[in-house]
Amino acid sequence: MPPITRRTLISTAAASLALPAPLRAQSAAMTIDTHAHIFQRGLPMAPGARYTSDYDAPVGAYLKQLDHNGMSHGVLVQISFLGTDNSYLMEGIKDAKGRLRGIAVVDPAIPEVEMKAMAAAGIAGVRLNLVGRPIPDFTSGPWPDHLKRVAALNWQVEVHREAKDLEAIVGPLLKAGVNVVVDHYGRPDGAQGVDDPGFRYLLKQGSTRRLWVKVSAAYRNGNDGAGEKTALAAYPMLRDALGLDRLLFGSDWPHTAFEKTANYANQKAFFEKMVTSADERRAIMGANPAKLFGF
Repeated sequence: MPPITRRTLISTAAASLALPAPLRAQSAAMTIDTHAHIFQRGLPMAPGARYTSDYDAPVGAYLKQLDHNGMSHGVLVQISFLGTDNSYLMEGIKDAKGRLRGIAVVDPAIPEVEMKAMAAAGIAGVRLNLVGRPIPDFTSGPWPDHLKRVAALNWQVEVHREAKDLEAIVGPLLKAGVNVVVDHYGRPDGAQGVDDPGFRYLLKQGSTRRLWVKVSAAYRNGNDGAGEKTALAAYPMLRDALGLDRLLFGSDWPHTAFEKTANYANQKAFFEKMVTSADERRAIMGANPAKLFGF
C-alpha cells in the first residue's frame, strides 16, 4: 500500500467535506466512470479524422457496461472522429435519464447561448484532443473570450496530448482561469515513464488547485506493459502532488484501437490493483467526479 502522507489525508477530507451534506451522502453511493465514448457507423466523420470505427458503440451498450461493472454513472467524451457535431453525444445523455454527463468538442467561436443550452442538457466541459494537431494560441483570436465563457459556466477544459507538450497547453489554460482535466495520466512517454519532463511539469501544478488528472487508459502510454508500469509509479506521485481529490477514474470504453486487449472489466481491475485503499477508490470514483461533473 502506498504511504499515507499528511497531504493525502487533507485532500481526502477535502474531497468529502467540500460537498454539501446531501451531496456527500449521495456521492458516497456513486461510482462514476469519467471517460467513455459512444458512436455508430454512418455518422458524419470530421475532416481529417485519424481514426474511424468499423463497429457501433451506442449508449445502450455503454450503460450495460456500467451495470455489469458496478458503476452508477458515467461521463461521455466526444470522440475525435465526430468533430464538433455533438448531437449523437447529447442524444445519448438524454436517453440515459440523468446517469450521464458529457464533454463536448466545440469551435471556440461557438456562441454563448449555445454553450448555455449545452450546459442545461448535461455538458460539463469542452475537450481539446490535440494529438497530431497544432497547439492553438490561446491568447489570440476567439480563444480568450471562449475561455472566459467556459470559466463562467464552471466548465472544464479536458486536454489530450502527449506529456512533452503539456506545458504549452496547460500553462496558458490555467493562466486563463479555467479548470483543466488532463487525460490518461498526462500521456507520459513509454520509454521515459514518470521521468518524462512533461509529467513532472504536471506534478508542479498542484498548487493551482485547478488541475485534475484521469487515471485511465494506461495502455495508451507504452506497449508490452510499459504503460501499466508507468501508471503504477505515477499514481502515488499524482496523488501526493495534486491531491487525492484531483484524481478521476476513467474506463476509456470502448478502448478504441485497443479493443483486442482492453475491456471494461480488466481496466477496472487494474485500477483496483493500483489504488489499494478502498477509501481512495471511493474518492476517485465518487466524491471527486460527483463534484466536478455536477452529479
